[in-house]
Amino acid sequence: MTDQRAQPPRGGRFATTRWTLVATAGETSAPGAADALAQLCESYWYPLYAYVRRWGYPADEAQDLTQEFFARLLEKRYLQQADPARGRFRSFLLASLKHFLSNERDRARAQKRGGGVAPLSFDVETAEGRYRREPPDIETPDRVFERRWALTLLDRVLGSLAEEHHRAGKGPFFERVRDLLTEGRADAPYAEIAVALGTTEGALKVAVHRLRRRYGELLREAIAETVADPADVDDEIRYLFAALQSGRE
Repeated sequence: MTDQRAQPPRGGRFATTRWTLVATAGETSAPGAADALAQLCESYWYPLYAYVRRWGYPADEAQDLTQEFFARLLEKRYLQQADPARGRFRSFLLASLKHFLSNERDRARAQKRGGGVAPLSFDVETAEGRYRREPPDIETPDRVFERRWALTLLDRVLGSLAEEHHRAGKGPFFERVRDLLTEGRADAPYAEIAVALGTTEGALKVAVHRLRRRYGELLREAIAETVADPADVDDEIRYLFAALQSGRE
């Protein structure tokens, strides 16, 4: 679930988000900033890995570079470059990675990357498997990053929603209808699903409507973690879905 700081209170105004903490950590000792940065990075490392791979780096070198980038980021060497006016954590991360890669010309340093310490826990074998399923090379590195950022965020939201339902003892219902959230359709008609779940078609449609509404709420909360201004949330939602659409062209 999202951090309590990232959730919008009922008054409609957002409390301090994780990205707000991260953006101020370069000049202040904001409480929780380091943890907030680590959690954000751990959630969104794969789009950066895919970006490095799409530039043509082999898998082992891309893994080293991604780890070293996060090692430096978590040591706050890049945080002073963070500009809250940009408003988006993904913009900061990608700009920082580009700067990092431009300075990493000496490949003899590869063995020193990360200092032997992995700053984040991610499965590099799974990462490479995911990368090999990316579309053909007509996708530029920037487009791969943007689309994977959007998909990663949506996966996080779907995971949070699944966790809520499993905790409430509604796991079978969620697993049966989850495709309705992401694809707009299920593998069977509503009537058939309703029979399988022991409910009526009308009751199922109402339940799915509520599920979609909760999905939207969690999506807004997740996006709020990565923007500095609550006014950016709607624009970010439009941007993310545009990135997903461009990946289907």
